[in-house]
Order: sequence, then C-alpha cells, then structure tokens
Amino acid sequence: MSIVAAVRSEYVAPGTADFFQPLIGEGSFAITRACFLALISVGLISWLLLATTKKKAVVPGRGQMATEALYGMVRNGVARDLIGSRDFLRFVPLLFTMFMLILVNNLFGVLPPFQFPTMGRIAFPIMLALIVWIVFHAIGMKKHGFIGYFKSLVPAGLPSWIVPIIFFLELITDLFTRPVTLALRLFGNMFAGHILIILFITGGYYMLTSGGILPVAGGVTWIFGFVMTLFELLVEFLQAYVFTLLAALYIAGAVADEH
Repeated sequence: MSIVAAVRSEYVAPGTADFFQPLIGEGSFAITRACFLALISVGLISWLLLATTKKKAVVPGRGQMATEALYGMVRNGVARDLIGSRDFLRFVPLLFTMFMLILVNNLFGVLPPFQFPTMGRIAFPIMLALIVWIVFHAIGMKKHGFIGYFKSLVPAGLPSWIVPIIFFLELITDLFTRPVTLALRLFGNMFAGHILIILFITGGYYMLTSGGILPVAGGVTWIFGFVMTLFELLVEFLQAYVFTLLAALYIAGAVADEH
C-alpha cells in the first residue's frame, strides 16, 4: 500500500481493501502489486546471491560474509539441527529458498519504494504452506509407504481403545491444522504490522496538517510510527525464520523412523 496514497483530505483509516491493488486487469485474475513485487524479489535474490558469492574469496567481503551467515543459519541452525545430519542436506535448497523469498518480500513492507509486504496477501503464504505440506507428506509416504505412513501417525504401545481417537486427532493436525496455521501465522503478522504502520503514519500526517493542538499529537504519532517500523523489521526477519523453522520441523517428523 502506498503511504502517500493512503492520506486523504478527509481521513479514512486504512483497511483490507487497501491491500488489493490490481495493476493489470481486474478481479481474481488481476496482476496485482503483490504479484509484481514477488517477481522483483526473485530477480533481486538471484542477483544478490550471485553477486556476493561469485568470487568465493577465502577472506570474504561484507556481502559474501552476510550471505554465508544467512546460509549457515538455515543450513546448520535449522536444517541440520532439526532434520538430522543423515537427511538434512537434500532439504537445504528448499528451506534456504523459502527463507530468502519470505525475508525479502517481508522487508518490502518497510523499504521504499516498495512499501508493501507481499506476504500480507494470503495467497502467497497459502502457496508456500502448500509446498511444505506436499513435501513432508510425500517424503513421509516414500519412507514409510502409503499405509505405513498413516499407521505411523499413532505412537506404538497405546491402549487399543484410544488408537482411533489419537489417529483422528493426528490426521486432522497433519492434513489441516499444520498448513493452515503455517500460512495464517505469516499472513497475520505481515498484514497486521503493515496496517498498524500505515495507521500511525497516515494518521500522524493528517493530524500534523490539521489545526489546534492536533499537530502535537501528530508528531507523537509519527514517533510511534518510527518505533513501530523498527519493530516491524524484527518481526519480518523472525517470521521468515519461524516459517522456515516449522517447515524443517514438519519435514523432520516425516523422515524420522517413527513419525
């Protein structure tokens, strides 16, 4: 959402409609601002990774060091620690790609001239969660077999009368709860954080340009908006990390000897 565009002569608080900004076409099949930013992020990430790693210097520069730190965090701190040293390596490209994609698109929420968090549109978190859902079910079925995978949902040694109840609960968790919460957590944080920033900035601007004592309140509101923006930077990084962490955790459960 454009901050400038949100400021109107008669102040209207930002709402959900401001997150739908079609650039080409209308309705469900429109190419929106979020679609455009997602494409930009792919090009930006590709350029950034190639530019910072092409020299492969023994003594890395700042760019290479930053890229290696992010990659090392995902490779060792997430994939290896959660999935295990035996199986983690094949999932690193997926997890690192997801982390970078979410991180860059989250940062778009506060970085000019983008100023729109792509993950504030629910379709993008849903698609990422769907990819994770397909991956961890596919590798689980490949490891345990189709029937064995569903049998492994219930821990061994339980009394027979409780097995159907546990199986039903685990089935609901694996099929619905995990992908839904994974998508909603990312979407909710990006949507709520961005709309709060817009509210502080546009509301502050409106009061600064009004008469009476309102300009004083507007200045205080802008200070809160600045603090909120710094806090949002932290949230954007954490949400990319949490999404990647949970994806690795689900994959770890699927490749474990006992599901």
